[in-house]
Amino acid sequence: MAEDLKTRVHDFWQANPCGAKFARSEIGTRGFFEELERHRYETEWHIPEVVGFERWRDRDVLEIGCGLATDAVRFARAGANYTGIDLTEGSIALASRRFDLEGLTGDLRVADAENLPFPESSFDLVYSHGVLHHTPDLEKAINEVHRVLRPEGIAMVMLYHRHSYNYYINIMTLRRIGVRLLKFSWGPRLVKALTGEDEVRLTQLREQYLGDSERMLSRAEFLNQNTDGAGNPLARAITKREALDLFSRFGSVRTKVHFLNKRWIPLAGRIMPRLIEKNLASLFGWHLWIIARK
Repeated sequence: MAEDLKTRVHDFWQANPCGAKFARSEIGTRGFFEELERHRYETEWHIPEVVGFERWRDRDVLEIGCGLATDAVRFARAGANYTGIDLTEGSIALASRRFDLEGLTGDLRVADAENLPFPESSFDLVYSHGVLHHTPDLEKAINEVHRVLRPEGIAMVMLYHRHSYNYYINIMTLRRIGVRLLKFSWGPRLVKALTGEDEVRLTQLREQYLGDSERMLSRAEFLNQNTDGAGNPLARAITKREALDLFSRFGSVRTKVHFLNKRWIPLAGRIMPRLIEKNLASLFGWHLWIIARK
């Protein structure tokens, strides 16, 4: 069962490279990567501040789930000894293309977060942003992070936060109301007009809803389908308490919450000043950062 689920996770992300939808340029071109980078740090402006890419110069860094290498190139530009893994061949091919375009060096390879192909105590930092909540055995993956870290090494892991505006209001309330409109033939067009969501994606959701509405509206399946696109086979959102339990083998653990996902806050989201956004995100944000020292 777990291997079948992992295969479906692989196939979904192979077909839908993370973040690719945010660029209009031809995939794999310099313009494509520049658009991705601009979008990421305009939307998630807190990442450079939290990670401090320049802090990792000459240090051994592993990124689990490097995707299209947006954070990866920041580490490499800053002089880190960078290693990036991803479950999908497509992402590694695009990440390698990006490194080549910028003349950067790094070890990029296909690998599984639950079975890291590295010896114990190999890295000073293990970084993973928005990835491990998609792996079937999250606990095993966290144990692998601990194993490959050196003593006093740091883990920086972002997982979706259950106690958030995005989970309770956007996904489990507004979207559940919206998905019921999809049963009508005109539903996808109306929801697109109201939210700006892609009509193709909404049509896919409509097909799933009509096929088995009870299953789709279950909390677990609804979360799967409303985080990273229709067809996503697995997503999780955890609490701070659950995060502390997962990282209990580490010597010290702290958590912080970021990213409010303002576009899903009606009216106020578009005009919200950054200071207010930052304060609200620290309470109700969607991204739960766990920073743990071995």
